[in-house]
Amino acid sequence: MNTPARLRFSSADHNKLPATGIVVSAYYRVPPEDRQTFIDAVVPEMAAARALPGCIYYAFAQDLADANAFHLVEGWQDEAAYQRHENATTFLQALATVVNNVRILHRQGVRYDVALQHVDDPRGKVACVAGALSDFQQ
Repeated sequence: MNTPARLRFSSADHNKLPATGIVVSAYYRVPPEDRQTFIDAVVPEMAAARALPGCIYYAFAQDLADANAFHLVEGWQDEAAYQRHENATTFLQALATVVNNVRILHRQGVRYDVALQHVDDPRGKVACVAGALSDFQQ
C-alpha cells in the first residue's frame, strides 16, 4: 500500500505494512519549563531517523491530554536498522541534549522483537456495532 506522492499530506505519512522486526514504544514526561528544549532536541532527530535505511516508521507525539507528556513509537526492519539508528550521530546528539538539559520526570520504554505481524483495522466493526445497537434498541 504505497501512498502516491500527490496524496501525501506531511512528512509524517508512512506505511506500516512492510515487515517490522523491532518496535520501540516509549513515554516521557517533562516539566513545562523543559518542554521546548525537549521538542527542539527531538524534532531534528525524528526527521533524521525517518530517512535512515530500514526505518519503517518513527513518530514522536505530544500527548493530547497532557502537554508535558510525549509518546514515541518506532518501527525498524531488523536489528541492523535499529543499531544503525542507535549509533547515528543525530540520535546521540539528541540524547546528549536531552540528558544534559531536560529533567525527565518519568520515562518508560519497551523494545519489542516482533515475531508475527497482522494488519489491524477495526473500522469494519462500526457497521456491526451500529446494527447490533439498532437490534438492541427495538
